[in-house]
Amino acid sequence: MTLEDCIRTCAEMGARGIEIIGEQTFWGWPEVGVEDAAIENWHRLIKKYDCVPVSHDYMLDYKRYKGREMPFDEQVASVRNDIDFGARLGMPFIRSLVSIDPDVLVAAAPYAEEKGIKLLTEVHAPLHFDHPWIIRIAEAFQKSGSPALGFLPDMGMFLHHYPRVWRDKFERLGVRKDIADYIVKAYEDRVLSEYVILNVQQMGGVGPAIAMAEVTRHNSAFEPKRMLDYMDMIYNIHGKFYEMTADYIEPSIPYDEIVSVLKQGGYKGYICSEYEGNRWIEDAEEPDSVEQVRRQQVMLANLLGEPTPMLKAA
Repeated sequence: MTLEDCIRTCAEMGARGIEIIGEQTFWGWPEVGVEDAAIENWHRLIKKYDCVPVSHDYMLDYKRYKGREMPFDEQVASVRNDIDFGARLGMPFIRSLVSIDPDVLVAAAPYAEEKGIKLLTEVHAPLHFDHPWIIRIAEAFQKSGSPALGFLPDMGMFLHHYPRVWRDKFERLGVRKDIADYIVKAYEDRVLSEYVILNVQQMGGVGPAIAMAEVTRHNSAFEPKRMLDYMDMIYNIHGKFYEMTADYIEPSIPYDEIVSVLKQGGYKGYICSEYEGNRWIEDAEEPDSVEQVRRQQVMLANLLGEPTPMLKAA
């Protein structure tokens, strides 16, 4: 799909808020830069399909920058560069990875304020709103007093059930049914991941079986209600999902509870669909990502009491 295909399809779904990852959407970003013609085309498409720019997700992988760690001043300069890019695109938000030192974001915040952009740190599993690192970030943001700093929670932190597509993939890789049964049940029972891994080893599990157990280290069933204490700092949301059934249910993430909490907290922003089930099924079937996103949009519309999108994937 071209950029126009993507924007048109979103508009047809009634999903008019558009979030991008700059490196994926615009050739050359950030190392080479983006020509004005590409930016003009972006604005033309946004206007043509009556859409709204929402967020540019930038990376700042400062630990692996040209074989060295990027110094503090270079990190701030890099964030400012992404602020400029977000401003060119008309984005009100840019997404910051959770690994970025909050002092870097505080230092970049005055420039973001000048450009009318908020820097949103993504709260992503296995981190959560009670994690010491997130608490440190929140304290730094609050101490700064800058209105340009906030959060973007990823709904994958509310993974209440082990996704079926994960289990199916691991079983295709050779995990025995009894081991798969145990891991899924252990996740339901909230058994500590280290015990799950140890027990799988003692059951004779190797390779893929250990991997199936180890993913529990990076995913947890945190409570959506914990967002309420931070709602005044939440401006955008990543609607992570792994599978949408034909009857518009995400079996592993409680979106009914999530939407209820967001309503309670008075959230007014977007929930941007983020389908990550494709990588778990592509060895067995051709992923239909458009249909999966459409189904999530239908689910969200139903939960919000909005008209449901009618688009069917070709």
